[in-house]
Amino acid sequence: MLRKPPDGVVFIENKIENEFLFLSEGHIIRKAIERVIANLRENIFYGRNIPKKQIPKEYIQKYNIDNLWWTPLPDGWRLVYAILTNKEEVIVAIVEFFDHKNYERRFGY
Repeated sequence: MLRKPPDGVVFIENKIENEFLFLSEGHIIRKAIERVIANLRENIFYGRNIPKKQIPKEYIQKYNIDNLWWTPLPDGWRLVYAILTNKEEVIVAIVEFFDHKNYERRFGY
């Protein structure tokens, strides 16, 4: 299994980070996202890769990403993230987290 720590883990936009911060400290989804972030800080390949042809066009247009990964959260929720690189660093950007129904809607399942 590939293993590489990133130079940082961020939310791709403030709106997504604010949704996370809005969750109460003890909320099951918030605690799970905190665990995922801890795991991502150790290994950018923590999640499962989503095939390029399945990346929603909205993500490509809005964020100019060419890779996407997902990891399960409790109660059927999902977190999706991208690995962003430039010449100096590798950053994991959390793109979205949502329940399974909205995940399916976003990905057209």
